[in-house]
Amino acid sequence: MSRSDPVPPGAAFQAKLQDDLDALTRRHRRRVLAARTGHDFASNDYLALAGSPEMRAIVAEALARGVPIGAGGSRLLRGNHEEHEALEAEAAQWFGSESALYFSTGFAANGGLFAALPGADDFVIYDELIHASAHDGMRLGRAARVSARHNDADAVADAIRRWRREGGLGRPWIAVESLYSMDGDRAPLADLVAIADREDAVLIVDEAHATGVFGPDGRGLAAEWEGRDNLITLRTCGKALGAEGALICASRAVCDILINRARGFIFSTAPSPLMAAAVRGSLALLGREPERIAKLDALVSHAHDRLVPHRALASRSPIMPVIIGDDARTMAIATRLQAQGFDVRGIRPPTVPVGSARLRLSVTLNIDPTTIDALAEALKGAL
Repeated sequence: MSRSDPVPPGAAFQAKLQDDLDALTRRHRRRVLAARTGHDFASNDYLALAGSPEMRAIVAEALARGVPIGAGGSRLLRGNHEEHEALEAEAAQWFGSESALYFSTGFAANGGLFAALPGADDFVIYDELIHASAHDGMRLGRAARVSARHNDADAVADAIRRWRREGGLGRPWIAVESLYSMDGDRAPLADLVAIADREDAVLIVDEAHATGVFGPDGRGLAAEWEGRDNLITLRTCGKALGAEGALICASRAVCDILINRARGFIFSTAPSPLMAAAVRGSLALLGREPERIAKLDALVSHAHDRLVPHRALASRSPIMPVIIGDDARTMAIATRLQAQGFDVRGIRPPTVPVGSARLRLSVTLNIDPTTIDALAEALKGAL
């Protein structure tokens, strides 16, 4: 192209995008999609339900009785299906809440929740490692917000007292995950419940990685407090439950307000009725086959015995990170393990704090003790 030739429309825009991608590549931060290959140490399919014969049978039965694949509209129009309502009623009973509301994803549920509920005079105190979806929801909301040190209940209480001293008049909201997705550690829920009671606060607990794994029959780490008026829990259905979507479990008033104010719920096509049927089946399966959870617990114990000596954190959960620190080295080790047949993924900032790039090892029933032993040997050699 000569100097006199016109610049094609959009060329500068495309060049800027490529510059941004090149900068990410130089910093070892560029994300790419990769096929699933090798032994599963990367998914959140903790109970190996996603591809199981049992879940296929549940979906086949739902199709046979005419459950549609698509909803065809939002829940407030013609998209509301009896499968959605049946799931919500059964989920509320299963988890112990007064009501439940089904969203298309956990991201949508968190976004709608934080944008719609805390008011302009309210104050949200969130754990510094809370999920990105909560951050996006808070940005769309009207309440002031501040982070608290990770898993530090005293820091939460101090933030509320400081806000009140400075003239805060509304309601405090405390936002945490019960089991953190990148570290595998647990929130101090008992202490946070006590703070919420004392300070007339609402506690929001994201149970995404605990649902189906911890608590009686997989009801989560917040199960003993479920049903309280000052507790809202979020339970994703695409991890241990092996399907798709997310449930907000709370009082009927909370769910009704979300139906009226959560824009991601109001203006989105409803979740697939077929997926609602799949989640119903998954919950029933948990009740019939509690041995899946016991089997996972035993496998997690074995993984801790074999992997902790090779720098995996002793998290007491299926999530066992190996902190490397350097982004480039993290990705190089992940690539080496993948070449040996282990689907291990590297996690870099901004998903995790700068300087804490890691291998996120996930223990699921898709693997067995022998495979864990083999990974331990490969990890030893890679480090």
